[in-house]
Amino acid sequence: MKINVGNMSFSTNDEELRELFSEFGTVASAKVVTDNAANRSRGFGFVEMPDDNEGNKAIRSLNGAEFAGRKLRVNEIKSPEEA
Repeated sequence: MKINVGNMSFSTNDEELRELFSEFGTVASAKVVTDNAANRSRGFGFVEMPDDNEGNKAIRSLNGAEFAGRKLRVNEIKSPEEA
């Protein structure tokens, strides 16, 4: 399951994002999108979790939750065929 994570603190890094989601299960990847010119986070990222049940639990638990002073927006990324 691919998950979009928005409204993150600009100080959040890949490892912190991975740790946050690993509370709910196995995290295959966690990537904070960075602005290369400013060399900082752009405030959003992506997480991939192989188990859909764990991914759904993470989405339900973290959407709207406060992390590093910001309320996260967390949702599943649907493939074009699923939309």
